[in-house]
Amino acid sequence: MNKSKKIILIILIFFLIIAFVIIGRAMISNHFKKKFSKRPPPGVIVTEVIQKEFAEKIETYGTAVSKRSKTFKIKKDDLFKDLNLRNFVEKGDILIKLKSGDITAPFSGVLGYTGLTEDILLSNNIFIITLDDNSTIYSDIKIPENYSSLIEKGLPVEVKISSYKNKVFKGEVDFVSSRINADTRSLLSRIKVENNNLELISGSLLEVSVKLNLRNSLGVPDTSVIVEGDKSYVYTISNENIVNKTEVITGLRSNKNIEIISGLKEGDIIVAEGLKKVRPLGKIKPISK
Repeated sequence: MNKSKKIILIILIFFLIIAFVIIGRAMISNHFKKKFSKRPPPGVIVTEVIQKEFAEKIETYGTAVSKRSKTFKIKKDDLFKDLNLRNFVEKGDILIKLKSGDITAPFSGVLGYTGLTEDILLSNNIFIITLDDNSTIYSDIKIPENYSSLIEKGLPVEVKISSYKNKVFKGEVDFVSSRINADTRSLLSRIKVENNNLELISGSLLEVSVKLNLRNSLGVPDTSVIVEGDKSYVYTISNENIVNKTEVITGLRSNKNIEIISGLKEGDIIVAEGLKKVRPLGKIKPISK
C-alpha cells in the first residue's frame, strides 16, 4: 500500500472515530434527558361537587335584651351581713336575706348588681340588684325598606359577638312591625336566639345576619374558581386524572364557597387548590383534602 492510500485511510478512520464519539454522546445525552426530564404528575388537592346551603343576607346590628328582667332596690342597713350574690339562681331560691323579709327569685336567671349609688332616693345607702333570664335573648333590628317585602317571621338568623369571634349563634325572626318608620325608612323587627349556655349577655352588641331565599345548590370552594374577564372557570378531573378547563356560571358566595348555577353536576371532581400547578389536558395526582 502506497503512502497516499495510507494517509487517506488514516483520515477516514479519524473521521469515523469523531462520528462515533458524536453519535455516542448524543445517544447518551438523549437517554439521560428522557430519564431525568420525565417529571411525575403534580399532586393537587381535589374535591367533589356537592350540595351546600346558600342564602342572601341582610347584615345589621342589635343590642341583646334578656327574656325577662327584674330590679330590686335594697337598703344597705336592711342586710343581715355583707352582700354576697350567687351568679345563677333557680326560681324560688332566696336571693337575699333581709331584716324586713327575704327576697325570692320570681324566675331562674343570672344575678348581678350595679353597685353603690348616690342618686337613688337621694341616698348612698341603696343597692340595685338585677335578675336576668338570659335563656332566650331578644334584639330589635332595623331592616331597610327595600327588603320589607321579603322579611317575615320565622326566617333563620345568625348572630355573632366580639367575645366569641369564631362562634355563630342560631336564631330566627320573632316579630315584624306592620309599618315602615318614616324617619329611618326601615322596618323594625325582633329576633330571638336560644341561649342555653348563657354565653350571650344582656346589653351585648350583636352582629346579625338575616337569611333570605335560603336554598341548597351546588357549591365549590372559592379557591377553585378562575375568573377571566366576565367568565368563570374550574378545572374538572376525568377518571384518568386528566384536567379539563370548564366554564361555569356562578351565583352567591357564602362561607368560602361559591354557588354553581350551571356547568357542573353533583359528584364531579374538581381542583380545589393549587390552580397554578395544573394546565388543561395535563395529568395530575389527585389529593383528597
